[in-house]
Parts: sequence; C-alpha cells; structure tokens
Amino acid sequence: MKRLLKNGTIINPAAGQKTVGDVLFEDGKILSVGETITATDGVEVIDVTDCYVTPGLIDMHVHLREPGQEAKESMTTGTQAAAAGGFTRVATMANTTPVIDDLVTFNGVKERARAEGRVKVDIIGAVSKNLEGRVLSDMGDLALAGAVAFSDDGHYVESADFMRRAMEYADTYGKMIIDHAEDWTMAAQGFMHEGKVSTALGVVGRPRAAEDIAVARDILLAEMTGAHIHIAHVSSAHAVELIRAAKQRGVRVTCEVTAHHLALTDAEIKNYDAAFKVAPPLREEDDRQALLAALADGTIDAIVTDHSPHADEEKDVPFCCAPNGMSGLETSLAA
Repeated sequence: MKRLLKNGTIINPAAGQKTVGDVLFEDGKILSVGETITATDGVEVIDVTDCYVTPGLIDMHVHLREPGQEAKESMTTGTQAAAAGGFTRVATMANTTPVIDDLVTFNGVKERARAEGRVKVDIIGAVSKNLEGRVLSDMGDLALAGAVAFSDDGHYVESADFMRRAMEYADTYGKMIIDHAEDWTMAAQGFMHEGKVSTALGVVGRPRAAEDIAVARDILLAEMTGAHIHIAHVSSAHAVELIRAAKQRGVRVTCEVTAHHLALTDAEIKNYDAAFKVAPPLREEDDRQALLAALADGTIDAIVTDHSPHADEEKDVPFCCAPNGMSGLETSLAA
C-alpha cells in the first residue's frame, strides 16, 4: 500500500537537506520526495506537520543486557525501544553476563538478535576476558564472526601496556577500540561529578581529571601504534580539547557524546535523584557548552544514547547505592 507523509521536516544528511515537504513510499521503499506531492486514489495520507522525517538513526553505543540481565532489558524490549526512538540499527556492548568475550557467547547474542531484534543489531566484543584487563578476549574469532569493534565499556583498561597490545591486535583486523576513559584510581570512590554540587550535597565526587588523564594516555597510545581509538561518552571540556588537538596532529582518534551529557548537568542531582547517576557523571555547564561547541565544529563524531537500563528497584534506592546508567533510546532524539 502506498503512503504519503505530508508536511514533515525532511532531514537528509546525504543531500545536506532540511526542508518541509512530502515523502511517498510503498512497502518500505521511498518512491519520491518533494515539496508538494499530490495524493492519488488509494494512497493513505499521514499528516506529519511539526515532525521530523529522517533516514533511520544509528546508535553505536547501547546496552541491550542480553545475556543474563533480562530483568533490566531484553533483546526484544531493547530493540522495540530503539524502533520507537527512530533507530533502525544499534550496536550493543559486551558487558553482559557472561561477557561477550568468546565465540560461543557472541554467536548466542547474534542468534537472539536475528530471532528477536526489531531493528538491526551489531555486536561489540570485549577487549579482555571478563572485562578484567588481564587477558585478551578471543578477538580474532570475534572479529571474523562479525564483531564491529571491541570495548570493555563500564571498565577502564588500567594497564597501558595491555591497552597498547589490545589496540595493535584489534588494528590487525581493522577494528577500533571503544574506550571507557576514566582513570579508576581517581574515579572509583566517587558517585557524581566532583564540584560545587557534590560538595554541597556531601557526596564524594569523580573529578574530570580522571577522564582527562585516561583520554590523554590513550591518545598517546593511538599515536604510538597507529591504531584507531574511539573515546566513548566524552564529558569533559578538557578531554574535548585533547581530542581536537590530536585530530589536528593526524592521530586516529574519534569520539562520541551522549544525549544526556549534551542536555543535562550535575545540577539535576540536587535532590539526590538516582535517575541522573551515570558514568562518566553529568558535569558542569562549562563542560556542557564545550561539548555543544565540539559537536558543532566536528570534533565530536557521533551522538549516542549509552542506553543503560536498570530495573526500577535497582534505581529506587539511596543515591550512592544506585547503579550508573539511564535509558535513552526513546528520548534521545527529542532531547
């Protein structure tokens, strides 16, 4: 059946287009795009005034929680949320139970995505066994099976030498390392950004320097090895400056920012609301403005959700006891 979307704001990045117009499609295929398309007999007309009409969005950083954490999210519910938010392709992280660090687990997730996924699902393999930063995962097998990248997201790879070897090995398969850049020796005891708000609340903070130090180290390793490092969920103004300078030197570094780091600051936590407890933490307004500027000038390469759902009872606890993470697939484009 033919359907006609009328009066939508059409966003077409490939053509540099942002205009109000109509889109005619049939059986999932676009037939025409124009300023005004006249509906013929048998065409269903859908008024999308004040709505955006875009190609399917891609989110390269989500946590679909399978296997082992289905009380938080499942392949079915997670990909339904993605579709509701406008995403037609997502990449899911490896910090599941068990960790996606071998071929058996990878193939199990791949089959679940094929059977239950409402959108396309790519899989990111772990850098290290059990995310411990001591023994490499089965990177070669995972890469050949279709892993799109490698990440110990949620954990910082503390050993610089181990990270170097991981980057070199991943690069032999043309894969990048996605880096959770927070020096854990500085951040492990903190629950939110270290600043005026944390001091007022009496909550131990995580200084932005923990992120800056980790970003600096791994940029230097990328420069040394020639491998591709991708900085996940950048949140610090100084980290952005480090990435910008590295790009200007020709280092193979890219980065992403979350929708919530673009939209929110640590001021949201003034009532100890655990819904806003994330890692890296929401930072200050100066950081948020630096992220917006870096997005505008191309220093930041992608916006992600870092969709990290938890069961209600896990978040409905005292602030410092709650896990890090928030859901974002259904709200990030609007944010």
